Amino acid sequence: MRIRIVDAFTDRPFAGNPAGVLLLDAFPDGARLQDVAREVNHAETAFAHRLPDGGDADWALRWFTPVTEVAMCGHATLATAHVLRTTGAHEGPVRFATRSGVLVATPHEDGSVTLDLPTAPITGTEIPDGVAEALGAAPLTASDTGPNVGDLVLEVADEKTVRGLAPDHKALARYSERGIIATARAEDPARGYDFVSRCFFPNVGIDEDPVTGSAHTALAPYWSERLGRAALTGLQASPRSGLVRTELRGDRTLLTGRAVTVIEGELLA
Repeated sequence: MRIRIVDAFTDRPFAGNPAGVLLLDAFPDGARLQDVAREVNHAETAFAHRLPDGGDADWALRWFTPVTEVAMCGHATLATAHVLRTTGAHEGPVRFATRSGVLVATPHEDGSVTLDLPTAPITGTEIPDGVAEALGAAPLTASDTGPNVGDLVLEVADEKTVRGLAPDHKALARYSERGIIATARAEDPARGYDFVSRCFFPNVGIDEDPVTGSAHTALAPYWSERLGRAALTGLQASPRSGLVRTELRGDRTLLTGRAVTVIEGELLA
């Protein structure tokens, strides 16, 4: 069984968000997939297999963290599209059948890939008691992202605050289904990005996710409303870091990024 490790939302190795990618003939039982994801031990491992011609989708796709299956994962979808393109397993746009419906990934000549994902509904909510202490900074606003993403978005004072966060991950776990997205406006948009974020997901076994595509389906509408533009670029300011270009199109959000394969090998077990 061939396995690849792909760094997504970056154009260089050892940055962005690493994902395991396995192209299969069919899905084995979920316990087997979970075992592999636990062994890979990255934020997500993606499993895909080809579907019969003539249907609504070309490939079936599932995503697992080291501890659970998830309903949405942007960076592992980008990584899978990258593997399909670079190995010749699929040419042109690819339609993935997933728990979040059919998701389309479109490769471009420059090596980037655009994902067409559902926009997360953003609803303002009260700032929960105690979340400032858990996060390590006082939020300006709080927003719920709905059940598909399952995060609480907290806008903080500035980019410096986002970069300096050292949260209590165990304490953060009580505030949302998956975790917390901390975000702020970019200090200097001339640097090539409009907003910054960091993502903490203790409830799915990921204290800090390096670059999170699904989070940007919520950040895109949040910042598009505040900045007055449909097309933006987000920097996820984790230690690995990565750029995500976003374009809001109503109930769909386009995310564009690059990826690079860093490891290829054989799963023997």
